[in-house]
Amino acid sequence: MAYADVQMFMKKLKQLIYSNDIPIIKIPSIVREVPQFQMLYEELGSMIQTLFIHQDHGLENFEKVTSLRKRFKAVAEEAEDIVDLFLSTVHFGNYGYFPRSDVFHPSLNLEAVMRSIDSIKMEFMTMSIDNMKMEASQRPGTLQMQSAGTSRTKNSLRSKKVLEEIVVGIDRDAEIIRDKLAEDGKHLDVVSIVGMGGIGKSTLANKVFTDPFVVYHFHILGWVTVSQTYNKRDLLIQVLSSIDGQSELEKATDSQLHEKLHRSLYCKRYLIVIDDIWSTEAWDKLKLFFPDHNTGSRILLTSRLTEVAAHAKSHGLIHHLQHLTEEESWELLCVKVFQGDECPKWLIDPGKKIAKNCHGLPLSVVVMAGVLAKEPRSRDSWVEISCSVNSYIASDEKGCLETIALSYHHLPLHLRDCFLYLGGFLEDFRIYSPWSIWVWIAEGFIQEDGSRSLEKIANGYLVDLVDRNLLIVEKWDMMGDVLCCKVHDLVRQVCVEKGKKERFFLNIDSPPSNHLYEVMTTHKQRRVIINPEIDIMSLPSPPTPSIRSLLCNHVDTTLTDNISKFFYSFALLRVLDLKKCETIDFSPYLALLVHLRHLDIWLSSLPPSICNLWNLQTLIVRTSSSSMVLPSDISNLVNLRHLYCEADLYLPSIEKPMKLEYISNVVLGDGVDNFQKCFPRIKRLASTLYSDEENDFEVLYHLQFLALTGSGYSRRRSVERELLRGEQNLGKNHIIRFPAMLKQLTLERCGLPWSHMSIIQSLPNLEVLAIKGNGFDGTLWETGDEQFQRLKFLKLKKLNIKQWKASSINFPCLERLEVLNCIDLEEIPLELGDISTLERIHIENCGASLLVSLQKIRQEQDDVGNYELKIKVDGRYIPSYVPQHDD
Repeated sequence: MAYADVQMFMKKLKQLIYSNDIPIIKIPSIVREVPQFQMLYEELGSMIQTLFIHQDHGLENFEKVTSLRKRFKAVAEEAEDIVDLFLSTVHFGNYGYFPRSDVFHPSLNLEAVMRSIDSIKMEFMTMSIDNMKMEASQRPGTLQMQSAGTSRTKNSLRSKKVLEEIVVGIDRDAEIIRDKLAEDGKHLDVVSIVGMGGIGKSTLANKVFTDPFVVYHFHILGWVTVSQTYNKRDLLIQVLSSIDGQSELEKATDSQLHEKLHRSLYCKRYLIVIDDIWSTEAWDKLKLFFPDHNTGSRILLTSRLTEVAAHAKSHGLIHHLQHLTEEESWELLCVKVFQGDECPKWLIDPGKKIAKNCHGLPLSVVVMAGVLAKEPRSRDSWVEISCSVNSYIASDEKGCLETIALSYHHLPLHLRDCFLYLGGFLEDFRIYSPWSIWVWIAEGFIQEDGSRSLEKIANGYLVDLVDRNLLIVEKWDMMGDVLCCKVHDLVRQVCVEKGKKERFFLNIDSPPSNHLYEVMTTHKQRRVIINPEIDIMSLPSPPTPSIRSLLCNHVDTTLTDNISKFFYSFALLRVLDLKKCETIDFSPYLALLVHLRHLDIWLSSLPPSICNLWNLQTLIVRTSSSSMVLPSDISNLVNLRHLYCEADLYLPSIEKPMKLEYISNVVLGDGVDNFQKCFPRIKRLASTLYSDEENDFEVLYHLQFLALTGSGYSRRRSVERELLRGEQNLGKNHIIRFPAMLKQLTLERCGLPWSHMSIIQSLPNLEVLAIKGNGFDGTLWETGDEQFQRLKFLKLKKLNIKQWKASSINFPCLERLEVLNCIDLEEIPLELGDISTLERIHIENCGASLLVSLQKIRQEQDDVGNYELKIKVDGRYIPSYVPQHDD
């Protein structure tokens, strides 16, 4: 059980006790309570050590310890509410607001909380003493550990079911897997099919399994379905039954079963399908059954988890099964409903809409086909059904959603909250992965491990959800990390249903009522999501201090006179997402929400009062303005890590260094000497450069991602002029120094001479380089003898370069090359095709002579057997000539 949220509360207590650089918390009425903060901090730390860190509590005490942990987390949550209500009361008073005394208290009283902690401590001590007495009284060997989990014998009904399925849209997938299975290699090999639940992994495996060529090629074929609960004996019986239909296997011992299987497979070329495997441990047990006699045997594995497939064979083929296209979904629906007959013309349009609303998931298409088969074939009936596809899928007796929900139940505890949070996004919403990472941290979902940053840990959680096929990647960034993703509608529906059942969030999709207020207060609802139809200002105005997160999807919000009451009704908010609310100015009242950790909001300017939000970790500003001035006391945001704005951020001066790790589009003013004094911990930075200043980024020792845009203007001019982007260059003598830790560099309109590229070539950790819009100036780039030591991705866009002289030696690690809108570039250096790591070349809107060089590269690489290199020009691939060999 995670305790990340308690750790975050303890950090706040530590700041209340020790921090001297947060003016807002040095009010006398707060300072007087420091001894109580200190006592609570020590008690929480002690209990974390007892219940979570030192975990040798014994299996027999597992349920008791789990219960104590839950109680402790509830007490810590109550303590945080009490502390935060007290802080808000003091803060409101400073602003002249005096909310209800039955909720907001001007004094801090933690007696009840401390008694609860003492009670948990006493119960734990009693349990430990009892356990010691039991151990002392028992003779060695009298305790037996009971096997965890359950198992049940499975037969081949699952595989028989797939035999009867109609398959559509997977012919190419089947061909790829069949060819891989039939390759010449003699050693036992593993091929994997990976995809989300219901996408057709078993169907594809069965199509390959029953392919006439596969049946002819392999001497022995067997099928075993693993699922989440299993034991080795059941699996042995399954394999043996599927191989030759052996009977009376139940009477055999385990060793006899193992011997029978060994004899059946000995020196034979076999194919075994291991269907629906969920864990690496299961594979480690199963692989022992299958000998490698250098006969070209294969194992075909299906799983929802990429981790399992990679564990089975780290360098083997892992085939990620994609969703059906709309056309394929429609074809499958027709085949299932009409059984080979043509679809009546009047049903085509509503039928295609039904197929489209299945979002490419074969299981959903099959469910809807079953619904349509029972309905009259009238246009009105099908139109009505097309508007309620999700409802039919959710009510499917065969458990369509239950199939997806299996993935949720299999999630480790630390991922469940992150997964349920996905239910707060609207259907088909494009999720920007840094945003999801930042908000997970603010919610307290990310558990520290002592060695990595919270952002790295959270990114690992995100990748884990992708690998489990619960998130669909929409776009990758230049580093190869997930940039944007989305949630399949059925997966989102599981999130919503599980979230409601576990009271993870309250989804308001109907006009607020007294009953809603009761639900929000009685159940101490922590998170509220407001659907697009509901006005945020219509929420209950009485204080509901339990609410910690408010995500608003409503756009046309109406301003009322009670806006201040609205804000102190939600005084304890930690997450406030108002990115859809463009028509209302909340800025005068933001200072009341001192507990905010994550704020996403529309603003025309940044009010000075925003600097009172000392708990703020992430600030995302949406605006129609082209520039914004950062307040001079912005450094009072001592916990701010991420600052993103759609406009240029002008920083005229700063009082002290900040702990920012990410900032976008920042422009330094006359009162700021350099970035190191402002942001010594910065990891991601985007900024504008000027022609009359030195730019020593070398001292930013943590900087890994840097994007620079050049300006021809002097830094000494007016703010308005500085924020305009000029077309002039920085100058031929302008030297930029970069830190050794830099991994990604983007240069635009800097106009640097190509001779300065040697500075970049010397960077030991650079993996991505993007040069755009006259980032370098000149018609000849000669790379010389120096290497880009770790460069994996090179992007050239809108440059005036004509000749590029380079060899494979310059780019020993290059994997991707993109050249866009370089219309004067005559050719791509032919030797780049010889780079062993190069996977793809992507060209758009370049000259005809460049295409000639690409065709030469294609021919040269085909001649040496390098058919894996992909070359794409203006959206089309240059095909490889792959010679055909007779069998």
